[in-house]
Amino acid sequence: MSDTINITLKVWRQKGPGDKGHFETIPVKDVVTHMSFLEMLDTVNEQLALEGKDAIAFDNDCREGICGMCGCLVNGIAHGPMKAMTLCQLHMRKFSNGDTIAVEPWRARAFKVVKDLAVDRSALDKIIQAGGYISANTGGAPDANGLPIPMEIAEKAMDAAACIGCGACVAACPNASAMLFTSAKVSQLALLPQGRPEAAKRAINMMRTHDACGFGNCSNERECEAVCPKEIKITNIARLNREYIKASIGSDVM
Repeated sequence: MSDTINITLKVWRQKGPGDKGHFETIPVKDVVTHMSFLEMLDTVNEQLALEGKDAIAFDNDCREGICGMCGCLVNGIAHGPMKAMTLCQLHMRKFSNGDTIAVEPWRARAFKVVKDLAVDRSALDKIIQAGGYISANTGGAPDANGLPIPMEIAEKAMDAAACIGCGACVAACPNASAMLFTSAKVSQLALLPQGRPEAAKRAINMMRTHDACGFGNCSNERECEAVCPKEIKITNIARLNREYIKASIGSDVM
């Protein structure tokens, strides 16, 4: 394989949430295949700057697959064609010379386009805020083993906690649902004894906020699970549904 390839980008350009967007075709030559996708966009922006044009706006931060900031649709797939991988971890060697690559922002009513590929994902923050807190006393360091938790349960809680809130699940879902995200945030606490005291209030408030933000409901398409870079399972959505039903019937939160 050659160390460089030539590609054609079809990038979504939009000046703001109230403006009409469009695809702009940009030929990109001599792309080093060792580059990440974001590094390729950096190179394109340098090219645009030299031509006196506006740079492509896109979200990024850690570039290590941890922060959840990066993310857009690459040829219609959230984070691109590779499984269990964020956009910043996608390398150009996964593409071929002469490829045309379409790049566009997350598509969801709750995610307003800020500019180009950057979207406002603060709705996810509102869901987390609605979840509130846990009231477990932290105690001292020796108390860490005071609540024995089976390894299987601890592993499930850790798997749910791996969610980085990138929004790929929303972008992939035909209903633009954030149920996978919400269920991961509920599950990571609902599975542990420290999270049980506020479990009912947490499930109700987070789901109310989820719906108020404009996200759709889950219809078991499993598109969210397929594109999640941290491989969060939809079994968490089943757990969220159980938590919500129990909270609705067995408490005075409603």
